Amino acid sequence: MAKFAVFGHPVAHSKSPWIHQQFAQQFALQLEYQALELPLEGFAQAALQCFTQHDFLGANVTVPFKEQAFALCQQLTPEAQAAGAVNTLVRQPEGLLGHNTDGLGLVADLEHNCGLVLAGKRILLLGAGGAVRGVIGPLLAAGAQLVLSNRTLAKAEQLAQQMSAFAPQAGSIQALPLEALGSGYDYIINGTSASLSGQAMALDPLAWQGVQASYDMMYGPGLTAFNQQAQAAGVAQQFDGLGMLVEQAALAFACWWQRQPQTQQVLQQLRQQLG
Repeated sequence: MAKFAVFGHPVAHSKSPWIHQQFAQQFALQLEYQALELPLEGFAQAALQCFTQHDFLGANVTVPFKEQAFALCQQLTPEAQAAGAVNTLVRQPEGLLGHNTDGLGLVADLEHNCGLVLAGKRILLLGAGGAVRGVIGPLLAAGAQLVLSNRTLAKAEQLAQQMSAFAPQAGSIQALPLEALGSGYDYIINGTSASLSGQAMALDPLAWQGVQASYDMMYGPGLTAFNQQAQAAGVAQQFDGLGMLVEQAALAFACWWQRQPQTQQVLQQLRQQLG
C-alpha cells in the first residue's frame, strides 16, 4: 500500500489525512496517510528517518517545518524556490523533490471556488511571514498588482524587493505602511495569524473603500475575526482559507499520483464538519 504523511508540530488537528483519503476514493486508490508530530529540534534527521522506516512515497509539511523541508531537498520546483519553503515532498530515486503548492492552491481557490478574477486586480496582502512569502509568486504569475503591508514595514519592503524578481510583466509588487495604505484595492488578503487570537487589523480606514472581497488564509466555523472586520467595513464578500487548504492538498496529491482530484465535494463536506 502506498504510504504518505504530514509532518508538523503540532499536527494532530490536521485535516490532511481525511482530505487525501477522500481524493484517493475518487480513483479507487489504496493509501495510508499519517499525521506525524516531529520534534522541533532535529527535523531533518527525523523526517529522513520517517521516509526510510515507513517507506513513504511522499509527505506534506506544515508549520513550523516548511523552511527546514526546503533545505532537505535535492531538487526544488520553481514555486518552492520562489517561496523559500516546501510543503510537499516527493521521493525520487535521486532524493527528495520539494514543491510548494500553497500559492497555487490559493490562486485556484480564489479563481475557481470564490469566482474572483486576479489578472489586473490591485490586491492588498497583509503580513510578511512564511504564509505570505509562499503565495506571492503564483499571485504575481496570475497578473495581480500586489501591495504588501505588515506591522514591521521593513519586513514587507524587504520581501517586496526579494520577490520583485519573480514578477512577470503582468504583475507588480510594492510595500506600504499599514497606517498609510490609501484606497483603490479590489481585494484584501490576510496572511497573518491575527484571526487566531481574534485580533482586529489596524489598517488605514481608507483601505476598505471599494474593496470587493476579503480573504483570510485562516479558517474556522463562521466568519474569522478579519472577515468580521471586513464585513463591518462594508465589504460584500468574505472568504476564508478552507478552500486553499483543499486546493493545495489536491495539487500535492497530483504530484504523487499524476491524477488531479475533484475538490468541490471534499470542500463542501469539510465545511459541514466545521459547522
